[in-house]
Amino acid sequence: MTRRDCLLAALVASIWGFNFVVIDWGMDGVPPLLFVAIRFAVVLLPAAVLLPRPDLPWRTLAAVGAFMSLGQFGFLYVAMDAGMPPGLAALVLQAQVIFTVVIAAGVLRERPTPAQALGVLVGSFGLVVVAVGRGGDVPVLALLLCLLGALSWAVGNVVSRSSGATGGLALTVWSAVVVPVPLLVLSLVVDGPAAVVDGIAAFGWEAGVSTLYTAGLASLVGYGVFNTLLSRNPSAAVVPWVLLAPVVAMASAAVLLDQWPNAAEATGGAVMVAGVLVALRSGRARGSRASRLAALAPQPT
Repeated sequence: MTRRDCLLAALVASIWGFNFVVIDWGMDGVPPLLFVAIRFAVVLLPAAVLLPRPDLPWRTLAAVGAFMSLGQFGFLYVAMDAGMPPGLAALVLQAQVIFTVVIAAGVLRERPTPAQALGVLVGSFGLVVVAVGRGGDVPVLALLLCLLGALSWAVGNVVSRSSGATGGLALTVWSAVVVPVPLLVLSLVVDGPAAVVDGIAAFGWEAGVSTLYTAGLASLVGYGVFNTLLSRNPSAAVVPWVLLAPVVAMASAAVLLDQWPNAAEATGGAVMVAGVLVALRSGRARGSRASRLAALAPQPT
């Protein structure tokens, strides 16, 4: 990668990492499922008018959107609303790489390389350390919801790979078709019509700025740049840069929200990131593995 591309990759990872703090800041007073629905409505319009629909069946677009967007972000936002700190959420969500390798091995019969298997074991151990040593202000339910978001993301990765779909901004946008309405309905059922009405009324400038950042900058601009980097560089050179995102998220949460990780969270997080890095970079030596690394590349958060 050129120095310019490295700087762009670092910038995108920083945008995605800071995104967690922006989500937490803007969601005050707005039900989480409603907040996600509004975000993806902004992602979808007017981008769907400007970008051609990918040459994929609607069922494939619906499946990708259901797992990568609706499931991942629905669980993530609810987890953060339930008390999951932004920095820790960004870290735990990277468990999707571990889940993806395991699910792909079982569903697609893609036998992991020894390095990938080692990465999964190391990353899983780090995740256990984070879970056991989390601070007392992090509810178990919030942690489990965040893990469900990572699991949904991993299933979406496997669905995308099995269908032959290629990553891209158009896929991100058009798969979002299935997100806003179902999440609005879920919010009406879970939170109640009164809470949804109150949430819309409470949707002030902070929520508006947060939505513009998450939908416009993190999703559209961030993934557009990231996809461009993937198109002109090896996947194994681009994807590991995304591991800067949880570092930026935890650092910004510490500085801006005074949410400092404890020793177990920091240690377990470092071990988990190391495992993920091993799993991702195991494909560098085999050209046939490059596309698998691209499938593991995080979607914009």
